[in-house]
Amino acid sequence: MSVETSPSRSVARHWGGQILQIAAIVLVVLLAKGAIAEPFYVPSASMEPTLLIGDALVASKYPYGYSTASLPIHVSIPDTRRVFGELPKRGDVVVFRWPGDTSQVWVKRVIGLPGDRIQMRDGQVWINGQAATLKADGLGEAEDDNGSSEPARRYVETLPGGVSHTIFTIHDNGRLDNTAEVTVPPGHLFVMGDNRDNSADSRVPLSHGGVGLLSTDNLVGRVDAIVGSWDMGIRSQPVWTWLSGFRLARFFTAVH
Repeated sequence: MSVETSPSRSVARHWGGQILQIAAIVLVVLLAKGAIAEPFYVPSASMEPTLLIGDALVASKYPYGYSTASLPIHVSIPDTRRVFGELPKRGDVVVFRWPGDTSQVWVKRVIGLPGDRIQMRDGQVWINGQAATLKADGLGEAEDDNGSSEPARRYVETLPGGVSHTIFTIHDNGRLDNTAEVTVPPGHLFVMGDNRDNSADSRVPLSHGGVGLLSTDNLVGRVDAIVGSWDMGIRSQPVWTWLSGFRLARFFTAVH
């Protein structure tokens, strides 16, 4: 004895299967963003010249383990300790949730690890009594958040341990060029922007809009690559010129 299936039941079964497939795809994407990597874009000039306003980044999440900060969407749930946690290496560029408002994601470079003594002297980083070396690397243009720019001196900074990267300095004797020595406590990091005269980082207390000493529980991931870049300043130009704003030379480049 055969049983015929009504057209309405067949349609319902078809749409039910489609919905399940879409839900599975969404779940896979969310799991990938939560566990493997997540895209971000750079809205400020604090990491110039390494990162420019308008850069699109990919941050790998697995190197440092996972916490509530790793979730791909911001939700108000109690913070948890990291699982499978590993400390960043000195010199890593990291994405983290700003302690002042965890809905905001910031990017800086790790300068100090737990137990390190960090101090700025005349614009030079000192770590555990040893100065980071600076090698002049010509001039550059430091952009500000409003799209204008000003001349900046480029230096190649080499941290104790051998990690090198390029930094900008705009002013002599800037307000953050000399600081008291700070010992980084357990479970925290000292982070700085590569644009040393335009970065609210661990040199600036949280109460003054900076980062202060960053808890490792706020880490989201390690920045490994720039996958795209667009000059945001071109928005003031006619729409038909906007394609010229793509910085093709920065597409799919590694971040050091």
